Amino acid sequence: MDGITLYSIGELARRTGLTVKTIRFYSDRGIVKPTERNPAGYRLYDTHAVARLAFVRTLRELGLDLPTIRKVVDRELSLPEVATAHADALAVQIDVLRLRRAVLTVVAERGSTPEETELMHQLAQLSEDGRRRLIGDFLDAVFGGLDTASAFAAAIRSMTPELPENPEAEQVQAWVELAELSLDPDFRAGLRRMVEDQVAEQAHAGVPGPRRDAMAVIRDQVGPALAVGIAPASPEADPIVAAFTAHYAHILGRRDDAELRHQLSTRLESVNDPRRERYLRLLAVVNGWPAPESLAPAFDWSVEALRVRAQR
Repeated sequence: MDGITLYSIGELARRTGLTVKTIRFYSDRGIVKPTERNPAGYRLYDTHAVARLAFVRTLRELGLDLPTIRKVVDRELSLPEVATAHADALAVQIDVLRLRRAVLTVVAERGSTPEETELMHQLAQLSEDGRRRLIGDFLDAVFGGLDTASAFAAAIRSMTPELPENPEAEQVQAWVELAELSLDPDFRAGLRRMVEDQVAEQAHAGVPGPRRDAMAVIRDQVGPALAVGIAPASPEADPIVAAFTAHYAHILGRRDDAELRHQLSTRLESVNDPRRERYLRLLAVVNGWPAPESLAPAFDWSVEALRVRAQR
């Protein structure tokens, strides 16, 4: 073929960076056909083969399989059509890898047992409906069957995780731990007792709907005391304790006496379950919310202050 530059497989390999074996493989499958053969029967390729091989190499590096590549280079399929399908498939693979990474990260950090690892793997792979059922069962165990359950609608919404369609790795990791925590029967029972205590207090006080005024008052009044270093056993703490116990007595319509303070101390210890705070922190990560304020220091301070004064 006069005027046309032809290359042997070896020369083609040097120009493209591919191995002779790879080029021969592509040639045998009709992806890059030889232009002609020399008298000795060796394959020869023109400059179009160089461009075609570069294109094939790019598609292979992008993860396309050879049958699909052949259809693209033979114009049986359009490149945008193939690229769209392949990008969608990669998105699914990325989601799967993200889930696997989340589980393995938790396993590595916690030193999980094989049984725990299997559970976390199952939780990570739950569908959206599966996640809703799991959390629905958890929230029903905590709030269900109460006469005032409808009054806790806002609290239920605030405790519901919503994993986004394309979650970040830390969101998946937080979901796995949160889901595992929601299955803990002791954690469920503790939250249920806390809600039942709250309902009982509201019924006694004749106040409809959930009230957290006592916890809010403790947070607001004890926070400044913590900031300036007032010790819970110190005389400077007396008016702070008197203020929040008086408020609690007002909510219940009772006297501020030793029995009431003991009840408040018990309630604070119940609310101050570190698993509850952990759940709320994980929830914030899953839902993309700001990290919640930790109330543990204020509650610890209050319980200690009440304990010290009960012993005087």
